[in-house]
Amino acid sequence: MTFFFDQPVSQTDPMIAQALSDEKSRQQNQIELIASENIISRAVLDALGHEMTNKTLEGYPGSRFHGGGRFVDVVEQAAIDRAKQLFDCDYANVQPHSGSQANLAVFFTLVKPGDRVLSLDLAAGGHLSHGLGANLSGRWFDAHHYGVDKETGVIDYEAMEAKAKELRPKLLIAGGSAYPREIDFERMRSIADQVGAFYHVDMAHFAGLVAGGVHPSPLPFADIVTCTTTKTLRGPRGGVILSKNTDYARKLQAAVFPGVQGSIHRQVIASKAVCLGEALQPEFKTYATQVRSNARMLAETLKGRGIAIVSGGTDTHIVLLDLRNQGLKGSQVEKALDAADITSNKNPIPFDSPRPPEWVGLRLGTGAATTRGLKETEFQDLGNVIADLIIAESEGKLLSVVESAKVKTSSLCKAFPIYS
Repeated sequence: MTFFFDQPVSQTDPMIAQALSDEKSRQQNQIELIASENIISRAVLDALGHEMTNKTLEGYPGSRFHGGGRFVDVVEQAAIDRAKQLFDCDYANVQPHSGSQANLAVFFTLVKPGDRVLSLDLAAGGHLSHGLGANLSGRWFDAHHYGVDKETGVIDYEAMEAKAKELRPKLLIAGGSAYPREIDFERMRSIADQVGAFYHVDMAHFAGLVAGGVHPSPLPFADIVTCTTTKTLRGPRGGVILSKNTDYARKLQAAVFPGVQGSIHRQVIASKAVCLGEALQPEFKTYATQVRSNARMLAETLKGRGIAIVSGGTDTHIVLLDLRNQGLKGSQVEKALDAADITSNKNPIPFDSPRPPEWVGLRLGTGAATTRGLKETEFQDLGNVIADLIIAESEGKLLSVVESAKVKTSSLCKAFPIYS
């Protein structure tokens, strides 16, 4: 049995070990601009790989369904306390395995199957767990969507209000995965109140900016707020549920367990506690400020090169490109950037085709590269590299610029390495 416990993966499973090594090298040698990704600290990694993963537990601190959970109780309670302190709220649940499961728990708490829900349209920046037809949320609930103004790319609150009054939804949802502007949480609270709806904000993408004090918080206005600990919060993959109203506490506890999931991921909760502790440090505010500043520099640089930016800019870490003027699809540009060691993802833009192969948007995010240490100067350089690649792809001349772009990307990666 000594062999089983002590041998590293490089000896017991060389194929998987090689894939892990290759992935580490890829991250080191590519600039990550996928908005839903970030780079966690060594401390968070330590918690994720800890033997605490061996423990099975259900329930909550002080009230478990299995013995031997006293040390898990310590880390889960720390994560709860830190989340409440960080976001200035009175209730936190750190058990959801993902943001989607956190959202499902909110549905489980506030509405019943068949109830009407109103959320941001996917093409306008919404999220599939807010009522997409192919998702459980869209199959079990009567989902309708509001959108953005066709000229400005910003949420049309008047149209939202009119639709809410017409449909009388039971739940109004704000937030998404590709909306780059600040949301008027107070106005949406008013709309919800006018139609007697609950109000849920999913701040998965901008939670770190809220934590860093550079983005308005939805907590004073929403009934319930969900987020992930990855993305701008720079932690492990997992969800969190927050509220300033403790009246929801009992229902939310039951909605998560046994409502939508069973035993907890102990090592992930430990790593959530670590990342929330990091976000409470003064340095995190500096990071959050830099994330938003870098996004604005990236957007302005691309605009200056003739690349259209949805809504004309950004208030967050997201820069959403509209590639129609270049006659390109998002998938084409995603591949062009990947050839130069820059990762991104195709994305719909407002009023885009419902078919992913036809999407003309590309989503960029500044969280991960900012973690590496890139600032405005580097993002200006990066913006010009991206513009060169897009223009060359549109002219059928990509091969003529890929190598020089790779040299510039490599230089940035060497100047700002990750993990020793």
